[in-house]
Amino acid sequence: MKTRLSIKETIIVASMLFGLFFGAGNLIFPVSMGQQAGSMSILATIGFCVTGVGLPLLGIVALAKTNSKDVFSMSSLVGSKFAYFFTVLLYLCIGPLFAIPRAATVSFQVGIVPLLKENIQWVLVLFSFLFFVAVLYFSLRPSKILTWVGKLLNPLFLSFLSILMLAALLFPMGKTASVLPSGKYVHQAFFTGFLEGYNTMDALASLAFGIILIDVIRNLGIKKGDDIEKATVKSGFISSFFMFLIYFILTLMGAQSVNQIGISSDGGIALFAIAKNYFGLAGGILLGCIITIACLKTSIGLVTSISETFTKLFPKFGSYRKWAFIFSIVSFVIANAGLNVIMKVSVPFLMFLYPLTIVLILLGLMGKYFGYRKRVFEMTMFFTILVSGLDLVIAVLGFFTQSGVVYSTLIAISHALPFSDIGMSWIVFAMTGFIIGLVWKKA
Repeated sequence: MKTRLSIKETIIVASMLFGLFFGAGNLIFPVSMGQQAGSMSILATIGFCVTGVGLPLLGIVALAKTNSKDVFSMSSLVGSKFAYFFTVLLYLCIGPLFAIPRAATVSFQVGIVPLLKENIQWVLVLFSFLFFVAVLYFSLRPSKILTWVGKLLNPLFLSFLSILMLAALLFPMGKTASVLPSGKYVHQAFFTGFLEGYNTMDALASLAFGIILIDVIRNLGIKKGDDIEKATVKSGFISSFFMFLIYFILTLMGAQSVNQIGISSDGGIALFAIAKNYFGLAGGILLGCIITIACLKTSIGLVTSISETFTKLFPKFGSYRKWAFIFSIVSFVIANAGLNVIMKVSVPFLMFLYPLTIVLILLGLMGKYFGYRKRVFEMTMFFTILVSGLDLVIAVLGFFTQSGVVYSTLIAISHALPFSDIGMSWIVFAMTGFIIGLVWKKA
């Protein structure tokens, strides 16, 4: 029986995993962070990589350690009702409601709009239609995902991106040390970068992509649980190393660019200005290719993973092909609402889901030390939901009104919680629930 992957297989699997993770947000958020962090870019990058690189890696390892078949089986360690709630909400957020439409819209905003005289709606409709036709075509062939992403799209993406990064390293636009940090990066560079890492959605996606990774490793002949875990961790570390390296360079590019182009309203605009600075109009076309390929490969992975999961969760509703069509169509419709709307609505749900995901991953990693007792999972998650749920309610109410007794009271409660100033108030509650669960287990 085969016990490990060859070097070539490991590289291809790591390439596939990197390709699934690295989408549009992974390109534009570090650049924007670098522009704002300036001389504090290194500290901000470390914080960003904790949630943008470290947590996704831990999520993949947690899936392998718990021998979970999918997100549902892992979250079932808390309870079946929670598993349905968490799995559906997570997949909808990283799928057709936010992440997939964002991928198409970011591709258009960064790669196409700057080349036009104006942002024309029908062009977005046409672009997003062609984008999702391509996504659906590849997604309807899930068994080929290692070839599509690992051998074709990701190497192509890295080839284009390396041209831009190499130019920035050889001919920097300015000195990072001369750029003063702004906003929260002045005093809280690490924790601000930590929260910025949420926007990549990679920790959430790790629970979805981890299953694809494990299935691919099984299809390559690794069958034993321990051997699958070793191959998973090895591929994950290789992928994570290159993600960290690229994040560091992109953040550096953003910080250096401030000397010539100032601070842009978002990372996409900054990235286009950087590309144009080095290569003129050809730079804009190059960036368009980079962004579109990045978004395409991530969207293929998401549609594939979500369709497979919903087929298992709701077998009576329809086949894999039916779900793939539904999610592609819904993503197409939402993409045409525009990037600003998608980003504004997605943030509250990310702030709600991330603490739950982090806690689930950590409990999965530590589970053997408390025998995977359900009570520990339940109590830790219950106390975490109290705080993340409060943040979600406040954010939703804020869409309609930011005044009134209810809103003011909830804001006051939120600000009174420990570590609320750095967005980490859920940590104390999660630890409290964990301790109660352990005591309950002993009793």
